[in-house]
Amino acid sequence: MHAYEGAFSNEEVQAWLDQQITRYQKDGVGLYAVIQKDTGVMIGQCGLTIQKIPDQEVLEIGYLFQKEAWHQGYATEAAKACKKYAFQVLKAEEVFSIIRDSNLPSQNVAKRNGMTPKGSFIKYYRGIRMPHYIFSVKRDDWENSGVDK
Repeated sequence: MHAYEGAFSNEEVQAWLDQQITRYQKDGVGLYAVIQKDTGVMIGQCGLTIQKIPDQEVLEIGYLFQKEAWHQGYATEAAKACKKYAFQVLKAEEVFSIIRDSNLPSQNVAKRNGMTPKGSFIKYYRGIRMPHYIFSVKRDDWENSGVDK
C-alpha cells in the first residue's frame, strides 16, 4: 500500500469495499479484482473511477497490485484494457491517471498506456502532504495512434 503510506486497518478495508460498491451503483464504474489466469489468485485491482483534481472531476484509470505482481506487465495490461473500455464503450473523450510523485513504477505504467503528464497538485492523506502528477490521454490521440486497439 505504498500509495497510502501503509496497510489499511480492518475498518479502512471495509470502507474501501463500501466505496467500491457505491461507485458501481452511482457511477457504473469502479475498481475490479485482477485475477492471475494461470493460478486464479487475486493479484490486485484495476478499474475506472471518478476522481477529483483541481477544478474538475475526471474518469481515472487506477491500479493497485500486490508487490509480488510488480514488474510483470499486469498493471499495464489491465490499464490498457480500461482505457480501451473507457473510449470504446463509455465514449469518454479523455482518461486520466493520478499518481504520487514518488511512485515511478505507476508513472511508467501511465506512460506505457499512452498518457503524458498534464499537471500536478497536492493531496493530503493521513496527515501527509502528497504531491501527485496528473497523466492523461485523449480519445482522438489514442485513435490516431493506432496503438492498443
